[in-house]
Amino acid sequence: MKRIGVVTGGGDAAGLNAAIKWVVYGAISRFVKERFGNELDVYGLKEGWESLMYLDSHKGLEDDRYVVPLTAPIVRKIDRDGGTFIGTSRTNPFSMKDEKGEKVDRSDIAVRNFQALGLDALIAMGGEDTLGVAHRLWQKGVPCVGIPKTIDLDLPGTDYSLGFDSAVNNIKLLIDHARSVAGSHRKVAVIEVMGRHAGFLAISGGIVSSAHFILIPEYEFDLDLLCDLINRRKNLKSRYTLVVVAEGAKECGGQIVAHRQEIDNFGHVHLGGIGEHLADEIKRRSGLDTFSEKLGYLQRGGAPSAFDVKMGFMFGVTAVNLVVNQKFGQMVAVENGHITEKALTALNGPVRSVDVDLMYDKERLNARRDTALGWRVL
Repeated sequence: MKRIGVVTGGGDAAGLNAAIKWVVYGAISRFVKERFGNELDVYGLKEGWESLMYLDSHKGLEDDRYVVPLTAPIVRKIDRDGGTFIGTSRTNPFSMKDEKGEKVDRSDIAVRNFQALGLDALIAMGGEDTLGVAHRLWQKGVPCVGIPKTIDLDLPGTDYSLGFDSAVNNIKLLIDHARSVAGSHRKVAVIEVMGRHAGFLAISGGIVSSAHFILIPEYEFDLDLLCDLINRRKNLKSRYTLVVVAEGAKECGGQIVAHRQEIDNFGHVHLGGIGEHLADEIKRRSGLDTFSEKLGYLQRGGAPSAFDVKMGFMFGVTAVNLVVNQKFGQMVAVENGHITEKALTALNGPVRSVDVDLMYDKERLNARRDTALGWRVL
C-alpha cells in the first residue's frame, strides 16, 4: 500500500479539515511505517465526487484541477479553519445528467478514474449521500472507508457526526444577536435552523439559547397552540419571545415548506421558508410584531469548536487504521461514547432522530424539563 485518496462531499462542516489533517498525519505515523516499511502518500481529490467524474485520466495525479498532494507541512494549520480545504460538491456519479437532461448512471467513469490515479484506498467524508456513493463504489471494487459528517446529526449507525457541535455553537451566537433585537423592540423572533428529518440542531440550539418554543420535524405542531402559548407570555410582561424552528418542521396536517423547488442530484428539495411562514402567521393571529431569520449556511460556517477538532483527530486516525487493516466498506462511528466502526450498510437504516417521548414536551412545545434521564448526550 502506497497511496490514499481523500474526498469530502455534500455540505461543508467544521471539523472536516481536522479530519483531513489527521488522515495525513496518521498516514506518516510510526504505526504505518512499522506495518508497511514506508509512509503512505495522501492525495486530496478536490470538489467532492466531481473530481472522479471530470478528472483527466491521462494526467492522473498531475491533474491539479482535481488532485492536490497532502503533506504534513501543507495540512499543519488547516484544522484551525472551518469548511473543507479540498472543496466539495453535490455530484452523484450514479445520477448524472446526459445530453437530454435525463439522469443516468456514470459511476463506471468514477471507477476508471480512481484506477487511473493508482490509489490503493479512498477515504470519503460526508453524510448519507456522500457515504452512500462510497458504499456503492466499494461494491464496484473501489476500496472505500467512510468518515461521518453532517451538522443535522441524523446519520444512522453513529452517535456523532463532524460539524454538529460547531453548528450548535454558531446557532447560540446568532440567536443571541437576534435576542437583543427582539428584546429591544418587543418582538417575537422566529429563528429557522437546519434539520430536514431530525430536530437535534433545533432542540440543542434552543436549549443553549433558552428559547421559549422549539419546533422539530419529529412532532407536527399545532399553530393555534403555539400562538396561544405566545399570547400567554403577555401576562409575564416579557418584552420578547424566541421561537426556534427546524427547516423540516411542519404544522399538523401541513406540508414541509420549500420556497425553492429545485431537486439536487440526490433527490433532495432545498428546504427553507418555514420561519418566514410562521412569523407571518404569528403576526396575523396575535397582532404581535414578529420577524424571522433563516440562519442558513451561517450556522455551519466558521472555525470548528474544540470538540469537532478533537473528533476530527479521532475520526482521521481511525480511518487510516481501517485502511491499513483493509477494512473497506466500513465507516468510523461513535457508539455509547466509544470510537468504533460500522459497515457502510448501516446508512440504509432509519435516520437518527429526536426521541419525542423522552426529550420533548408536546404541551409546551419545548424540551422537557421534568427529567433529563436517558437523554442522548450527543
